[in-house]
Amino acid sequence: MSAHEDYRRGRHSVTRLVVHLVFTTKYRRKVFDGYMIGQLREAFESACETLDCYILEFDGEEDHVHLLVEYPPKLSISVMVNNLKSTFSRRVRFLNTHIPRLSKSAALWSRSYFACSAGGATIEMPKTYVQGQTTPE
Repeated sequence: MSAHEDYRRGRHSVTRLVVHLVFTTKYRRKVFDGYMIGQLREAFESACETLDCYILEFDGEEDHVHLLVEYPPKLSISVMVNNLKSTFSRRVRFLNTHIPRLSKSAALWSRSYFACSAGGATIEMPKTYVQGQTTPE
C-alpha cells in the first residue's frame, strides 16, 4: 500500500482500519526529549514494517506519545501495542545507557494504553447511513 489514503485490499476483504494510540511512560516520568522522540519514531516505523502497518501521524511530549496507525484486519490492537512498546524499550536501553532505571522492573512504559478507532468519518455519519437502510417487509 503506497498511498496511505488507499484502502487495504485482501483476498476477501477491503479495509481501512486506523487506530489512535497513546502510550505513557511509567509513573508519567518525563523521559523523552526531541532526540528520543526521533528514536521512538524510527523504532515504531521499524516495528510497523514487520507488522504490516503504517504510522500515519506520530508525535510526543516528555511523558507520552501519540500514534495514528493504519493496520491490517488480522492484527489485534493489543499485539500491535505490545510489539511497538517492546521494540522501543529494547532500542532505548541500547542507545541511551545514560538513562537511569525508571523503576525496579526497569519498565519504560506504563502497562496501560489508550486506543480509539479513528476512521475517516465521525460516528454520526455511519450511524445515519445504517439508520437509513430500508428493512424489507
